[in-house]
Amino acid sequence: MEWETVIGLEIHAQLATQSKIFSGAPTAYGAEPNTQACAIDLGMPGVLPVLNEKAVHMAVTFGMAIEARIAPYSVFARKNYFYPDLPKGYQISQMELPIIGAGHLDINVDGITKRIGITRAHLEEDAGKSVHENFHGLTGIDLNRAGTPLLEIVSEPDMRSAKEAVAYMRKLHELVRYLGVCDGNMQEGSFRCDANVSIRPKGQTEFGTRAEIKNINSFKFVEKAINYEIERQIELLENGSKVIQETRLYDSVKDETRSMRSKEEANDYRYFPDPDLLPVSIDEDFKAQIKAKLPELPDTKKQRFKTAYNLDDETATILSSSRQLADYFETVVKLSGCEAKLCANWITGDLSAALNKAGLEITDSPVSDIRLAGLLARISDNTISGKIAKQVFEALWQSSSVADDIIAEKGLKQITDTGAIETIIDKIIAENVGQVEQYRSGKDKVFAFFVGQVMKEMQGKANPAEVNKMLKTKLQG
Repeated sequence: MEWETVIGLEIHAQLATQSKIFSGAPTAYGAEPNTQACAIDLGMPGVLPVLNEKAVHMAVTFGMAIEARIAPYSVFARKNYFYPDLPKGYQISQMELPIIGAGHLDINVDGITKRIGITRAHLEEDAGKSVHENFHGLTGIDLNRAGTPLLEIVSEPDMRSAKEAVAYMRKLHELVRYLGVCDGNMQEGSFRCDANVSIRPKGQTEFGTRAEIKNINSFKFVEKAINYEIERQIELLENGSKVIQETRLYDSVKDETRSMRSKEEANDYRYFPDPDLLPVSIDEDFKAQIKAKLPELPDTKKQRFKTAYNLDDETATILSSSRQLADYFETVVKLSGCEAKLCANWITGDLSAALNKAGLEITDSPVSDIRLAGLLARISDNTISGKIAKQVFEALWQSSSVADDIIAEKGLKQITDTGAIETIIDKIIAENVGQVEQYRSGKDKVFAFFVGQVMKEMQGKANPAEVNKMLKTKLQG
């Protein structure tokens, strides 16, 4: 039987606020356990939560970016369950009236664009964290994360493969970082995913029984977990068994999912409106203020890069994948005065390779946009060749000097004196009579030999265009 996969993702994005969603406690990562949880986060008697307006601002910003309906009236609810890292015995979330309604996100897989529906996005607080290391059979509780603001983004079950799910998750990750509403740091838990996976016979409209895979924190593991789960469910059904609706965990070491608990439904949590929090009312003026400050979004920027700078689709996609990278590129183009393609090639080539090797983001690049622009300007005006430029780039990476000073200090200025070049060419031709005869007999590949010899003799400083032009004239006799 041919099977069809149905996938929906629930993404938890930690909002980039300085304080928690209902208290003034800090949200900084890496603090000593239980040093960033105040009386409100701990659910102490007599305390009252106060909504962080910045969290609302960020949620609405996201909603506008996905062209979603912004609810004029939304309500916080208590989601009741017992767990050691949930000190209040309930989590403040949103259920029936979320702040963000239906929207969408477009993904591209194998050259095909597909629209993925987003059902809703709602605000909620994070729970604490159970810690098992160094407790010798016991469990420690760190409540630093309790009360951290989250935006839970729930997709429609529109994805049909793990590849589509990863593309959607990457696109969402790119977007929240672009907007500045989430830092997207998956290692720190700022962006994590629950995947709902089911299968059904090809052509069937009714959904199969789904399993939810919880808290996956990398694109690689999302793909692996979904693919494993697909195979597990197919094997069950083809062997005459049934898929049980449940929550599962992905074990990256064993590359498998395993059962965690039976899947709860909404009524299991006994949701009810939180009596300590007023409904959230959002008027048109509030939305207008946010809309006016929305940055140019990735898809729009990509199309502009293709049109304005005549870049191919792949290069434009790379350069628009991060707001910081896009700004870096445009600054280099503006300051260098060079062709955009030259700037793009260096940024996606040498600079990106160096950043990847060092494990750095563009924001931490040792070579600033101003300094790279200075280097590219010297390539453009023929002060140095592209080959020499790579040496200058290495020096830029290792120091705080500018390109002009490095070129002067190392004597790397390109030789454009035709007389000097001609002298060396005459010398090389005189010393390689056999190769001259081969070239003149039709073996064109020998030309590269002569170019190499001349450049070697001139320590790579000769203008390549002049060398090629003069060599052709001389070799033709």
